[in-house]
Amino acid sequence: MTFAPGKADDFLRVFEANKLLIAGFEGCLHLELHRDAAAPDTFFTISRWHSEDDLENYRRSELFQRTWAQTKVLFGDKPKAWTLQGIFESGSFSSQNFK
Repeated sequence: MTFAPGKADDFLRVFEANKLLIAGFEGCLHLELHRDAAAPDTFFTISRWHSEDDLENYRRSELFQRTWAQTKVLFGDKPKAWTLQGIFESGSFSSQNFK
């Protein structure tokens, strides 16, 4: 997600207010937020869901609708989303372990 200049902090406030609700939503297994080191107005969320149905239930929820309404007005570019299929994963890491 790329935010309009000066709107990244507004997004971070929205995320901070909702991150535990999203992470605690039924079926959410994992939630991350990353900031592009070279483009500080660009962020990526990575979430893992127990099933596609759980993700769709979240997308239809009042929580998503409210959070999306607060977020989409801050965009500086059209957001993109992908659904990925895992091929390989090894080890565990946190943002403190890589740069």
